[in-house]
Formats: sequence, C-alpha cells, structure tokens
Amino acid sequence: MSIEGRTIVTFKYPGRNLRRVTGGLFVVSALAFAAAATTLSVTFDWPDILREPAGVVLPAFAAGGPGLVWIWFATAWAYGLLAVPILLLPAALGLRQDPALRVATYAGAASVLLSLIGFLRWVFVVPPLAGSYVTGDATTRAAVDAAWTAQHQFGGALLGEHLGQLLVIAWSVTLCVIILRSGILPRWLGAVGLAVSMIYLLNQGDIVATALPGFPVWDLAGLLGSTGWGLWVAALGVSILVRRPAVEQRPGETAGAAAA
Repeated sequence: MSIEGRTIVTFKYPGRNLRRVTGGLFVVSALAFAAAATTLSVTFDWPDILREPAGVVLPAFAAGGPGLVWIWFATAWAYGLLAVPILLLPAALGLRQDPALRVATYAGAASVLLSLIGFLRWVFVVPPLAGSYVTGDATTRAAVDAAWTAQHQFGGALLGEHLGQLLVIAWSVTLCVIILRSGILPRWLGAVGLAVSMIYLLNQGDIVATALPGFPVWDLAGLLGSTGWGLWVAALGVSILVRRPAVEQRPGETAGAAAA
C-alpha cells in the first residue's frame, strides 16, 4: 500500500500450522519409509535382489506370500507420502514466488510418482508373474522370464530408479542451493544435502550397468546415498519445525521498504 508517496511492503509469515504439517510430514515419511524398507530388506534381501535374475527373484517372491506383497504396498505408500510435503514446502518457507523452487517442486513431485510406479509393480505386476513362473513348465518359465525382464527394466530401472532418483536429486540440490544462498534454513543443512545428493547420484552407475554391462559401479553408493538422503529429509523436516523461516513477499509488491 502507499502512504504519503511511499510504497510500504506488508510481509506475511507462513502459517505456523503449515510449517508444522510440512515439517512433520517430512519426518514421518522419512521414518515410515525407513521402517518399511528395513522390513523389506530383512524379508526379501532388498535392494540386492533387484539385480538377480528371474530364476532367483520370482521363486523368492512367491515364497513370501501375501505378507510380502503387503510389505511392498506399505513401502510404496510410505515413500509416496513424501509428495505431500514436497508440494507444501514452497508455501511453508514463504517462497511460493521463487521460480527455481517452483520448478524443483514439480520435479520432486514427479520423482515420487515415478518411484511409486516402480514400487507398486511388486503389488500389481510381479505376483502373477511369480505365480506363473513357479507353477509353469519350461516354456512358460522362459516366457515369464522375458516378461519379467521387460517390466523390471522399464518400470523399475528406467522409471523408478533412473528417472525417479535423478528428479528427486535435482529437487534436493536446488533446495540446498537456495538454503545456502538465502539462509532460510540452517546452512549446514544445505551443505550436507548437497554432499549426500552427490553420493546418491553415483548410484546411477549401478542402474546404467543393468543396460550397459561394464559401466563403472560404486557398490556403496546406493546404501550410503539413499540412507544419507533419507536422514537429510528427516533433518529437513525437523529444521522446518524448529526454525521460523523468512517472510514471503506478496506478488506485485516492492521489496526493500519493510523498515519504513
């Protein structure tokens, strides 16, 4: 508004409830996914089993029965929950007008969707394949093997792992750069986020190697990268909960007059 020829900027703090919901959901989604993924690792040797052939994966999956399917279902939606705080984050930080964060938010939400497709294959696609494989004859098993490889490379390696991970890394890197430049959240959070994102990025070698044998692979990149990134997401949530972020400038208002 204007008073005696001067433009006065009215700042609006993001609502405390919005910050609590956003931060809380980051923490809950990170912890829920960690718990589900740990259960999946113990019961199904995930993620190592993803690189095994159909003759190993499908009988092991069939032996797991309905309980294993429900573990995959829980794991999928525990990760899918992450889309909600990603979409809420710009408003929670008062940065809805930041173009970089806006694009990164779309990328982050898309990454969760792609990863969700990868996880839910194990609920809707893999069970009938596993059933056919363990009960079929040699001809049936050969056909199922081909079908398994096709869906595993497309829905898993391409969509869930390659594109899903690249997009979520792009989201976290963009957010970390914004944190480091603005100080809207603790700068150590931005530095740590960049470090774990770069380690996580190295896991792409393992994914690309499924299509290009011999591609350089760092075996620890997946474990260190995904674990570190998950802890960083939880730390992001806690930081939002305990620290009041910067204010948001309303569209069309002139910055720099707050002190008037």
